[in-house]
Amino acid sequence: MTSSNERSPNFRRRLFWLVGVVAVLFAIYSGGWFYLADRVKTEADKAVAALNGRGIEAGCANLTVSGYPLSFAVSCDNLAYQDDAKKIAASTGSFNAVAQITQPLTPVADVRGPLRTSVPGMPPLWIDWDKLNAAVKVSWPLPRRIALQAEGVSGQTDPADDSDPAELFYAAKAAGQLEPRNQDVLYTASFSDLEIDADAIGGRMLPALDGSGEATLKNGVALIAAPPKSLRGQAVDIARLDLSSGTARITVSGPVSVGADGLVDADLTVKLKDPKAVAAILAGAIPEHKSEIEQGFAGLAMLGNEPSMPLRIVKGKASLGFIPLGKIKPVD
Repeated sequence: MTSSNERSPNFRRRLFWLVGVVAVLFAIYSGGWFYLADRVKTEADKAVAALNGRGIEAGCANLTVSGYPLSFAVSCDNLAYQDDAKKIAASTGSFNAVAQITQPLTPVADVRGPLRTSVPGMPPLWIDWDKLNAAVKVSWPLPRRIALQAEGVSGQTDPADDSDPAELFYAAKAAGQLEPRNQDVLYTASFSDLEIDADAIGGRMLPALDGSGEATLKNGVALIAAPPKSLRGQAVDIARLDLSSGTARITVSGPVSVGADGLVDADLTVKLKDPKAVAAILAGAIPEHKSEIEQGFAGLAMLGNEPSMPLRIVKGKASLGFIPLGKIKPVD
């Protein structure tokens, strides 16, 4: 029988080796953490320098990396982008992204508003929110998923550009998600309690709206890597696009494409729920066509409470069932 005196040295030896292995692993982890922290700063500086070389000013003010040893956090006081050649500018408040040691490939980011934008052909905008979170499922060569969730989103013209800013919209919640599917990109989005200010749409009245949708952008991976200068040659497959208010609902689905000549082709199905309620909303939004809308939807109501009809566009010529709707101008 082995005595306790003989077992004790073996136990101490094993404990020593265990402590040693843990110490080595922790040293490797620490080295990797600080190497990655330095790499993030270096790559950020390179990216900013590359943009500056193209005449674009961009920055992540006061970039810091923290969280050692249980997490990895990257933060900035604000984000900014300005391209004077294209007259495009955008900026946000503070940015903070954190990846926990238990989920290193799933960082979560928090962005503070407002988002201020300046784009040719549009007034400078000021978009703010109560809460905005972004989550990324990291993979190679592309993320497996990018998701955004926001609460209390509002938009107005930029107060710095206009002493009397115009209110544009407010949404209680909004969300969006991108997922690569082979060479395509699946996009899903939703919003609730969207209120559009009447002055922003020429005094027209709309009730609070809810919406959701799912669509696939064909060849989306390549398009995101190198954004096209034109919509020509692009195609989208709409699995579902819903817009509702109360009992009224409009659902659209089907493929849409733009030819090399800029002409639109589409084979869509439009479904209505409670046509009379839909007609009331459209009549309020387009009062100059109130009588035509009421007459047309009265006929649809005869088909039931949830009628559906084909909406086809062939080389820019649109028709709803057998009713011609006119032509759509070529898209740039």
